[in-house]
Amino acid sequence: MNDCARPPGAGGNRIRMGRGGAGIERAEAFFHGQAFAPHRHDTYAIGVTTAGVQTFRYRGERRVCLPGQCHILHPDELHDGGAGTEAGFGYRIVYVDPGLVQQALGGRPLPFVRAPVVGGALLPEGFSSGVWDLDGEIDALARVEIAVAVANLLVAASGGTPLRPGARALDAVQRVRELIAATPAERHAMETLERASGLDRWTLARQFRALFGTSPGRFRTQRQLDLVRRLLAAGTPAGAAALEAGFADQSHMTRHFKRAYGLTPAAWAAALSGRG
Repeated sequence: MNDCARPPGAGGNRIRMGRGGAGIERAEAFFHGQAFAPHRHDTYAIGVTTAGVQTFRYRGERRVCLPGQCHILHPDELHDGGAGTEAGFGYRIVYVDPGLVQQALGGRPLPFVRAPVVGGALLPEGFSSGVWDLDGEIDALARVEIAVAVANLLVAASGGTPLRPGARALDAVQRVRELIAATPAERHAMETLERASGLDRWTLARQFRALFGTSPGRFRTQRQLDLVRRLLAAGTPAGAAALEAGFADQSHMTRHFKRAYGLTPAAWAAALSGRG
């Protein structure tokens, strides 16, 4: 566990560890007062303030991070952390091994973000739901997508040149898109997607988003939800529809359904039939 994710103490402090993966940890916390003594960790720490005012000393200056703002802390940089007001502060955070970021960058130098607090508008589309989703499973595909999202944020926040698709990427990535769309209930191994495209997993993830505006994992989830809606419209019970569409269970499907459409599956089905 990173120092930033220490167990809660007195005064209503609390922390919840999310689902992690190799080289990735996620957490959500709320603290009062001075939460952390000066410390370092060997990962990138990228968080978003969810409540209150967060303050920390970093590279010789006192910083302030307000709700909706993101803080980017580089490996081996000394920092502390605490509440800017008596009300305390809350945040969500992801810790990412810099080796993963390097792989996502394809050999480019690791970018350095000099101003560690950035506005939420700078976050790549889907960053919050994909990177800070504590309950989301981090399988091989999600691990790559999180690393690529973090790499893209670091490049953008450092003022670097965006990672762009190569000239012949469209046909290769289109094959993966068609494969996912044809079989959304199937969780394809990364090796399968690499063979279909002829690209390595890092290039595939970068170029899929650049060309189609979303990640392969998110694209698959939307196609699963399309299938769920068709099944619900045909009268299939929600639990059976969730399993047929490849979700782990009904609650897993419901969480994604509401995030995508703003309604639960039951409310959507009722409205469709005129009972809502």
